[in-house]
Amino acid sequence: MAEKILLEVVTPEKKVLSEQVDIVVAPGEEGEFGVLPNHIPFLTKIKVGELRFRVGGAARYVSIMGGYAEVLPDRVTILATAAEEATEIDVIRAKAARERAERRLAEAKDRLEFVRAQAALQRALARLRVAERR
Repeated sequence: MAEKILLEVVTPEKKVLSEQVDIVVAPGEEGEFGVLPNHIPFLTKIKVGELRFRVGGAARYVSIMGGYAEVLPDRVTILATAAEEATEIDVIRAKAARERAERRLAEAKDRLEFVRAQAALQRALARLRVAERR
């Protein structure tokens, strides 16, 4: 049997995922990174995006709303601000959030409003990309 690595995704509200997987690919702040069993340990910041992992031949996806990752030889722990598996995402709600963010972006009166609207748009788009992968 092939080696596995434990993937745990935790938010302040709940443990989203705890599963033995073959590979993890995450959106690091410096770029996407992949982790296989026996990887060298490191800590990194995670940006808003798509967490991918494979179990056997099946790929699965989780939307990540920023946080931190700890990589050890036998596990990857993601401490995320928020996270949702693809099957849990409410597409109608995510589309509405995208539309609100686009409106706020167009109507922004100062830099702070613009940056906040841009961040909201990134979160909505990440959720929609992951939802499409169901």
